[in-house]
Amino acid sequence: MSRFVVQRHRARRLHYDLRLEMGGVLASWAVPKGPTLDPGARLLAVHVDDHGLAELELEGVVGTGDKIVWDRGTWTPAKTDDPLRAVAEGELHFDLAGEKLAGRFVLVRRDPKNWLLVHKNDGHAVRGWDPESFPRSVLSGRTNEEVAAGIIGG
Repeated sequence: MSRFVVQRHRARRLHYDLRLEMGGVLASWAVPKGPTLDPGARLLAVHVDDHGLAELELEGVVGTGDKIVWDRGTWTPAKTDDPLRAVAEGELHFDLAGEKLAGRFVLVRRDPKNWLLVHKNDGHAVRGWDPESFPRSVLSGRTNEEVAAGIIGG
C-alpha cells in the first residue's frame, strides 16, 4: 500500500489535486470538479508534473492560492503489479482507503494530458455524492477560507 492525498486548491480556479505515491514521488492529476463516489460521473483529470512527498501534508497559502488536505489515506493498485507502467500505458485501476474517498477508481488517458477519473459501481459508490458537501481539511479541520484568513484550527 502507498499513500495518497487530495488537496482542495483555490488558485486561478478551484480544483482538487489527486496525488498517488509511486516511484518515490506523487503522480498528480488536477481534477476541476473534484473526485466523487458517484459512479455515474466521468470527471476530467489533467495529468500534471509529479510532486515531492512533502506535498502529502502541505496545507496553507502557497503560490497563487490556498490549499487544504481535503482527503488522505492509502491506495493499492488493481489489475496490475506495476502502477508506473499502467500510467505509462494510459489506464490505472486503484483502490482508495481514505477518510472521505473509498473504493475502486480508474484513471483513463484520453490524450497526452487529459484523463478521465471514474469511481466504479462498488460497495462504496454513492450516486450524487458531491465533494463540495465536505469542505473541511482532514488534517486541520479548516476550510480553504479559514486557511486563507490565517485562522488556526477548525
